[in-house]
Amino acid sequence: MLAPGAVAVLTALALAGCSSGSSSSSSSSSVSTAAAGAPSAGPSSPGQPGGPNQLQDAYQRVIKDVLPSVVQITTPTGLGSGIVYDDKGDIVTNAHVVGSATAFTVTLANSSKPLDATLVAGYPDSDLAVIRLSNPPGGLKPAAFGDSTQVELGQITLAMGSPLGLSSSVTQGIVSATGRTVSEPTTGGSPGATLGNMVQTSAAINPGNSGGALVNLDGRVIGINTLAATEPEASGAAAPGIGFAIPASTVTSIADQLIKDGKVTNSGRAALGITARTYFDQDFRPAGAAVVAVAAGGPAASAGIQPGDVITRIGDTQVTSLNSLTTALASLAPGGKATVGYTRDGRSMTAEVTLGTLETP
Repeated sequence: MLAPGAVAVLTALALAGCSSGSSSSSSSSSVSTAAAGAPSAGPSSPGQPGGPNQLQDAYQRVIKDVLPSVVQITTPTGLGSGIVYDDKGDIVTNAHVVGSATAFTVTLANSSKPLDATLVAGYPDSDLAVIRLSNPPGGLKPAAFGDSTQVELGQITLAMGSPLGLSSSVTQGIVSATGRTVSEPTTGGSPGATLGNMVQTSAAINPGNSGGALVNLDGRVIGINTLAATEPEASGAAAPGIGFAIPASTVTSIADQLIKDGKVTNSGRAALGITARTYFDQDFRPAGAAVVAVAAGGPAASAGIQPGDVITRIGDTQVTSLNSLTTALASLAPGGKATVGYTRDGRSMTAEVTLGTLETP
């Protein structure tokens, strides 16, 4: 469902979910871009066609190969997209496409016949969910997922899905950046997910594209289309060429757990092992994240952080609220080390923390 999105750089983001949702804006931050180095494909690779006709041929070849794996998902409140994950009828999509629904109608790219599907499980913290066809037809074509570490700036991308209900649509662009951290909007009174390591693309992503495939010219899914930018000064008008996709490595990790266990047991997200709230200074301005509780034996406890401390910095990133703390942690990995700046009884202090893994309910 089209829910509004977060701010990255100077623009607002809109969830590119079901085409019947509403639009608004909120704020978040972006982190630095980090492109992974990958060997270039050889001259005969579809990723490096040698001329205009060869490029067109590569586009058509990839579309023919991958589009049958991209489906349209209809919910009681709108529609979105999904990707066939296996031949058992599992389909991966965004959690915000699923919403609170448990039953869905799915339309395959090569058919007009609606198919029933039910929810397997969702994980809103990473905005991912899996649904399953009740009676999977023969000939289902699971998509091939790529290696997120091989995504490079400038690679050609194709975004596939059902923007504005136009099923089996394809747009093209490039990888504009990697390693982005974005925050989704507050919906229903609950804060949106903060998503790290996102792939930024110039391929057009519109309402209804959420849950669809971002594909490279090797025919591999490198991400799930999730967010599109809007311009807050233009009453939420689209900001062309700024879209974001959840990287394939996150998608496969979370989807595998949802299918196997019905829940996520390893989020892959960094955590301090604390419960916190936004701290307000004497002028009632947000000025940090106040530690309410510390998990015994957790990363923060091991580093000497205590309830009552106010976290003001993670590495070089200033922390002014609980949301900014979450955003800072989303760009880090479990097992890594981070210098945490905090105040205790008015005194500035620092601690070197070995980050843990975000626990899941």
